[in-house]
Amino acid sequence: MKHEKYVSQEDKAYIYIIKNPSYNDICLCAYDSVIYPGTAVVYETRFGLDLGIVTSPAPRPDRKYERGCAEVCGSCGSCDAKAAFAEPELMDVPADVDYIDHLATPEEMEKYEHNSAREEAALRVCREKVLKHKLNMKLVTAHFLLGEPKVIFFFTAEERVDFRDLVKDLVSVFRMRIELRQIGVRDESRLIGGLSVCGRDYCCHSITSQLEPVTIKMAKEQNLSLNSMKISGPCGRLLCCLAYEYDYYLEEKASCPPEGTRLKIGHELWKVTEVNILSHKLTLQAQEGQTMFIPLSEVSYNDESGFWEVSDDFLEDFLE
Repeated sequence: MKHEKYVSQEDKAYIYIIKNPSYNDICLCAYDSVIYPGTAVVYETRFGLDLGIVTSPAPRPDRKYERGCAEVCGSCGSCDAKAAFAEPELMDVPADVDYIDHLATPEEMEKYEHNSAREEAALRVCREKVLKHKLNMKLVTAHFLLGEPKVIFFFTAEERVDFRDLVKDLVSVFRMRIELRQIGVRDESRLIGGLSVCGRDYCCHSITSQLEPVTIKMAKEQNLSLNSMKISGPCGRLLCCLAYEYDYYLEEKASCPPEGTRLKIGHELWKVTEVNILSHKLTLQAQEGQTMFIPLSEVSYNDESGFWEVSDDFLEDFLE
């Protein structure tokens, strides 16, 4: 049954991106006033009422996509550049977006901190019970819900586990509702976090809770080595960033000559052997084997002739 507050809201409200700090779920929630990033709120999750953190206002669905700056230096924190805060705007609330129940009170924040301190001890107790019942399962983390007396244990297992006796033991210890959730190895990395091969926190842990399918085709499109050790994350699955960057590579390659294209430079035809999206350069090879690099900005498609052509300025400089 939904909270009464959900039923009596107006058609327009401010919509925010909410992240749960305990199990890294990310969702959209609406509220009737402006909330700034970092504010703790209580909202309805798939497990019940729980605490979440406002990360930013949700982008407007009718806003057109704008390309970012190619010279961006990243978010390592080593420079003084700070992202400007986008003011939230009133917008129509979709039917599948719930409202934030309320802003977290000091008492609720204190209760959340108390529950967080209990989770490690609860995990140790549960591990002892798992060994006692000789269950083939690996416990990942535990979480005490804020809105009701319930503790959730997340675990991985290679097959289905009959944990009915385990639940009975845990109920007798904690005197509250017990919920055990089986997750996959990718979800395990999303929950506990860690450093990836790039030296930054896992993408699945820091920026998303929706694990998209990743295919080897995405690695091929980005001209990456197909060595599984180089394109797999600590979870043993293909890197999530392959899926995030795939659309960008498709978009950029649509405006570039594909590999194998012949470009006429002077009286000779050069073959495109590599398209480097990151450096914005083409690698060309002549019939005699010479290699040359040319900026992508110097190549364009001629609609009239139906061929890719090199700019006159580049040809003039090259021939000189």
